Amino acid sequence: MSAEIVTEKNFVTVEEHILNQQSNHPTSTGSFSWLLSGITMAGRIISAKVRRAGILEILGEASDVNVHGEQQQKLDILSNKTIEQCLGYRGNVGIIASEELDEPKVIAGTSGKYVVIFDPLDGSSNIDVNVSVGTIFAIFERESGNFNGNDPASDVLQIGRRQLAAGYIVYGSSTVLTYTTGHGVHMFTLDPSVGAFVLAQENVMMPKSGKYFSVNEGNFNSFPKGIQEYLKWCKTEEAGPYSARYIGSLVADFHRTLLRGGIFLYPPTAKTPQGKLRLMYEANPIAFLAEQAGGLATDGSQNILDKAPCSLHERTPLFVGSESEIKRLRGYLDEWD
Repeated sequence: MSAEIVTEKNFVTVEEHILNQQSNHPTSTGSFSWLLSGITMAGRIISAKVRRAGILEILGEASDVNVHGEQQQKLDILSNKTIEQCLGYRGNVGIIASEELDEPKVIAGTSGKYVVIFDPLDGSSNIDVNVSVGTIFAIFERESGNFNGNDPASDVLQIGRRQLAAGYIVYGSSTVLTYTTGHGVHMFTLDPSVGAFVLAQENVMMPKSGKYFSVNEGNFNSFPKGIQEYLKWCKTEEAGPYSARYIGSLVADFHRTLLRGGIFLYPPTAKTPQGKLRLMYEANPIAFLAEQAGGLATDGSQNILDKAPCSLHERTPLFVGSESEIKRLRGYLDEWD
């Protein structure tokens, strides 16, 4: 892992770091920093709820399903509401969209110029068994000039390269916030004794290669031929071989890949030929972070950040990880698919 480790004497909170980043942009007004502070506030609240989920009786399934036909978890609903509330009073957020909302939601009483798209609790089906879960977010600027709320979809459906910022919060043995504004990837750990996210690593870089692959091999027989051949190679003596690491929570799997290197794969299958992960609030922000850290992300044929979205809940295959691993995978896909 290549990153600058921050010592105790360099005690910097995420709010201070955001302000320092903002000082590099002379035309900045502070509005963007105010928005990001809303996300960090939501992260602290959700972290506290996750840690006390069993005590608060908020584990398990809710009575509703979401727009994807998936059974909602109680914590899904709670996390979504928390983020809505923390962003709704910022004044500069005009539109929010999430996995748990059928359509983009215009914030009433504001002409805010920012669009925030998020997965409030990625991996929530694992919460009952105490597996790490997380929040993923992406921030765009409204580009249509249509601030009367008649056509929010035109502001939401932007390619990933137009993201102003992206990040995730992983709720695990510790709560870690990782974000980028296009100027490197920075990582913070929540210090519960002071209630603040404290800078842990600045300018994190993903290793150029890594001997780990992360994929649900239970679907191996349904993967495209190129993916099957790549995974077979990973297990050969020529390869090393690689070690398999799969959690089943995108945030947790990517967090490990970011720090240790290797590759995360979520291929299309016969059951989900378009892939399963959501482009706008899962693949795009993860791809932005990966590229800022020196890695790559693709759907198998094009860069994730170059995909033009057609709908808020559009699905996509996702392959993300170290530069050399993604390039090797592309070779297999070009040869077999």
